Amino acid sequence: MLTRLFDERYAVQRLALLALCGLGYVVLLRDPAEPRTWVTWATDAAALLLTVGCVRWPFAGALALAAVVAVADVTSPVEPVVPVVGASWAVLELALRVPGRRLGTAVAALCVVHLADDWRLLPGETVGVLYNIVIMVGVPVLFGANIRSARQIARQAEERAAARERRHADTRAARADERTAIARELHDVLAHHVASIVLRVGVARHVIAGGDPRTGAVLDDVHATGSAALADLRRLLILLRDPHAPVGDAAVMSIEPAALPAGIAAAVDRARGGGVTVETAVDPAVSTLDAIRSLAVLRLVQEGLTNVARHAGPDAHARVSVTMRGPVLECEVTDDGNGADHKSPPGTGHGIIGMRERVDVIGGTFEAGPTTTGGWRMRAALPPPATTADRDLTGRPA
Repeated sequence: MLTRLFDERYAVQRLALLALCGLGYVVLLRDPAEPRTWVTWATDAAALLLTVGCVRWPFAGALALAAVVAVADVTSPVEPVVPVVGASWAVLELALRVPGRRLGTAVAALCVVHLADDWRLLPGETVGVLYNIVIMVGVPVLFGANIRSARQIARQAEERAAARERRHADTRAARADERTAIARELHDVLAHHVASIVLRVGVARHVIAGGDPRTGAVLDDVHATGSAALADLRRLLILLRDPHAPVGDAAVMSIEPAALPAGIAAAVDRARGGGVTVETAVDPAVSTLDAIRSLAVLRLVQEGLTNVARHAGPDAHARVSVTMRGPVLECEVTDDGNGADHKSPPGTGHGIIGMRERVDVIGGTFEAGPTTTGGWRMRAALPPPATTADRDLTGRPA
């Protein structure tokens, strides 16, 4: 309740409540025996009106209330309770909403007013005079500044939490985007193999034409089933490739395993065209890879060289290594940095997130981070298909 009372959104209610309290004091609690003059009534009324005016003009209101206190001190025959309380609350409001020079000006003006009223008590009652200034000016300012600081800390915490949520949302979107791309590529691979099966069955039908009719019937059935499956896959691919769907940077691409070296060479040529010096070491055995790992390797090389051109600068020296270590394929892209600053920590950025996701789906390992020489290194190890693909849809060995 206290936090809500001092929230910026409730300034009108807060100051209106203060004005009503002051009005209640004047009407109900003031001693009727006190001598009252028109100046006393005028300063009380001015203090009440200016307190409400602090909602819109806190700095001007604080200075005006200090002036009202000064007039009341000089002309009123009684203690100006309402103007003094109103001025103290005005500097509190100023500390809540407008810190800095204007707060210092208002505080100095109010301190001068109090000192001018109590100067006759100096130096004998110096402690009492200073105590009065601390209570009427210092405490409201400290109270307002403390609440304002607490509000700022809470607001910064909310902004940090919102920033973290945005980063997490971006990460989730990047992972979902890459998974969608992988799903499309898997459909491409399936469509390619089903098309090959349909083609071979069609050839077999012509080769054994005139043979056993039962064999022809079986081949006709296989051909019709394969054609239907291929048509269904193509329709699904059309849906996945809806041009209005937001796919981000994760483009769809199918590649023949035998064409992988040419795909890597094309990616290297593009990087060289951007000014990057690229050294390659591609194992000829990669042309025998399955389609899934071929796609993964090509994307890893493309992403690695893109990061080199983007972060290491056009004069960087990069090395692409694609090697078969027995059944395991190792893909590595490194650069020397060439004086550039790889400021992003390992694992950041949608490209890195996507590559990590792609390698995880295959069951491999992925590393990305700075090297000891100031460059950057991205490395992946992809297991053979037997460790990830030789299972049917129920999870049992095929």
